[in-house]
Amino acid sequence: MKLTMTALSLASLAFALPAFAEAVSGDAEAGAKVFAKCQTCHVVTDPSGAVLAGKNAKTGPNLYGMPGRVAGTYPDFGGYGESLIAVGATGFTWNEADFVAYVKDPAKFLKAKLDDKKAKTMMTYKLPKEKDALDVYAFISSLSPAADAAEAPAAEAAPATN
Repeated sequence: MKLTMTALSLASLAFALPAFAEAVSGDAEAGAKVFAKCQTCHVVTDPSGAVLAGKNAKTGPNLYGMPGRVAGTYPDFGGYGESLIAVGATGFTWNEADFVAYVKDPAKFLKAKLDDKKAKTMMTYKLPKEKDALDVYAFISSLSPAADAAEAPAAEAAPATN
């Protein structure tokens, strides 16, 4: 029984890992200012419909909860390009380093991730300055639910003692 409980606890922990907030390098306050460039296409709207950032643009997907989310999977957005969907199909999830590389040159990023010289992107805007990209990621992360969710899964994943 102990072995089964330990195995279940470890399995629960593995599924909970994406919910743990990652440390970010950027400055969320500075990222809020840079996000003004992103809000032409993107918005950050929570599940209740409250707009946390942006102007409710719908050209690009809602970035709420983007850190740790599988690429190309926001449920209420149907405008993803085939290459981004293909990256997501590999199980790829957004983290700081990959976000920074992606926004620097989305097409180059997708071509490298898919090892496909014909990979294309729907995102034409680039944030070539690493600091700007880090700051935007920090800003989006600051609006992410992951920080709140991290404590609950950790408590549930604690091994049972019998």
